[in-house]
Amino acid sequence: MRRRRRPCISHVIRGQDHLTNTFKHLLIFEGLGVQPPQFAHLPLLVAPDGAKLSKRKHGPVVSVTTYRDAGFLPQAFINFLCLLGWSPKNDREFMTLDELVELFSLEGVNRANAVVNLTETALSSSEFASFDAKAVWLNAEHIRALPVDELARQLEPVFARAGFSATPEKVAAVTPLIRERIKLLREAASAADFFFVTELAPYDATELIPQKGDAALAARVLAKAEQVLASTSFDPDSLDRALRAAASELGLKAGQAFQSIRVAVCGRKNAPPLFATMVVLGREVCLARIRQAEERLQSLG
Repeated sequence: MRRRRRPCISHVIRGQDHLTNTFKHLLIFEGLGVQPPQFAHLPLLVAPDGAKLSKRKHGPVVSVTTYRDAGFLPQAFINFLCLLGWSPKNDREFMTLDELVELFSLEGVNRANAVVNLTETALSSSEFASFDAKAVWLNAEHIRALPVDELARQLEPVFARAGFSATPEKVAAVTPLIRERIKLLREAASAADFFFVTELAPYDATELIPQKGDAALAARVLAKAEQVLASTSFDPDSLDRALRAAASELGLKAGQAFQSIRVAVCGRKNAPPLFATMVVLGREVCLARIRQAEERLQSLG
């Protein structure tokens, strides 16, 4: 008499390294008189040399906390993991969690193993020195997609760990200025440090000098900027108009004059939009930093 097969789990999804023992498992289910599930096997995650990723060999590379501590958003990291061995039919890469759920199908799973691109340093060191470039790119895209208030909430602990005294209001003001400039949450601390410190870190005073200029010209730019900032309405549009007019009076292109001002108030050439940055810093901070920059120029002789 044929035994009636009892119901069992309907699907098993596992790594393709279990493919060879699937036949044994089918026989076990058959022997037990149980309806076997449908098996699906996913490609493995491997290092560039083809070795299977493992805790013993690759350490931090396979630890989720490594990515969390580096500043990956959970939804960005899930997006990255889903693209290791699978892709939607339209070859999209940036996807929200809801979109991933809607688009995923086993038919989109690749047969080949998925390579996680690591540098030689990451493979040979206990320190995780580099991340997969696609993972970083996806994280940057997810950062830009976050509403400003949500991103600000995510950045508050980043600034706190860096030792900055950052109120929620200050973080909310800074966040839209640096959102396009960071790829990982942890980068916010270095991208925005000058917003939170009393004294700027030492910088090369020669960076205050505009291209094809000299220290005397930079000094005139800063002196003029000091006059303008002391008397102009402190909003981005007013500062833009006044400082462009000041540059014209000095016979300079706006970009040349703005370099000296940017370095003076931010301590670096590459910084967020100048006028919005100055508004967040405030009039008194900007004036104080410009005066300090003038003193730095004097040291050049």
